[in-house]
Amino acid sequence: MDRERALKIYQTMCKIRAFEEKAYQLFEEDKLRGSVHLYTGEEACAATVCSTLTDQDYITSTHRGHGHCIAKGAQLDRALAELMGKATGYCKGRGGSMHIADLTKGNLGANAIVGGGIPIATGAGLAIKFQKRKNVAVSFFGDGASNQGTFHEGINFAAVHKLPVIYVCENNGFAISVPLRESCADPDIADRAASYRIPGLCADGYDVLDIDEKFMKCKERALAGEGPSLLEVKTYRYRGHWTGDPEPYRTREEVEAWKKRDAIQAFAKVIVERQWGTQGEIDAIAEAALDEMEAAADFALNSPLPDPDHVMDDVFYEPKA
Repeated sequence: MDRERALKIYQTMCKIRAFEEKAYQLFEEDKLRGSVHLYTGEEACAATVCSTLTDQDYITSTHRGHGHCIAKGAQLDRALAELMGKATGYCKGRGGSMHIADLTKGNLGANAIVGGGIPIATGAGLAIKFQKRKNVAVSFFGDGASNQGTFHEGINFAAVHKLPVIYVCENNGFAISVPLRESCADPDIADRAASYRIPGLCADGYDVLDIDEKFMKCKERALAGEGPSLLEVKTYRYRGHWTGDPEPYRTREEVEAWKKRDAIQAFAKVIVERQWGTQGEIDAIAEAALDEMEAAADFALNSPLPDPDHVMDDVFYEPKA
């Protein structure tokens, strides 16, 4: 990792944090209606992984997908407008929080179906192979999705056909409210890779350099035509499963203990220690992210709602004769 990419990752993490905190604020003020699933605390994974990707590489996301979308190059204003159902959003306000997508950036979309993005990424990997391109597809999913049939079917297919897909399991310890220990016999989801004779790696979700090292091994393998890998990133979400979650399944002490390891603060120290940037540069990046988010909120709040006259636009249908 060099100075340029380190600062890019830090900037992306700050943008994601600012976006999620603003979304939570707007929800509490009843200006953003409907629940949203926040990525706060997990920023290091999306920011690090996507820093190595181009617009020609694909990602598939989850119901907790704002972070992936931003890390893959989305503008904060259009992303927030989409969450608020506004016409200026990426999907014209029709996708919302759980279906936001931007095909121009290789973001094939968030998915409200748990594990729904896994076979889509597998299909994208198959397309890359058929087209003989030097690109990869990355599937982000949670620990709960690792118990879905799509997980096993998708990875098995990719392993058999040696597809350039990297399956990134963001293990935040809970499938809605069910702790990992009650849903998985093996606490390390990466161990499941052995069943498909592919590498299974495990990274600390609060250590950017560890995530980067492990992901680059997976990416090099994919680009070399050797097939897929499974990367488990052990992380934690600071907010509840959704914005109205009372969180009876965990203690505040547990949450605060994880916050003390905050990846954004930890990586800021690494940047200064390795002389990739000064404390002044770090502070300026964080402040700029907050300013950009305020401008994005103004844009989204003042954007128009979709015009009902265009309700059938972008919808496949055959009108009656």
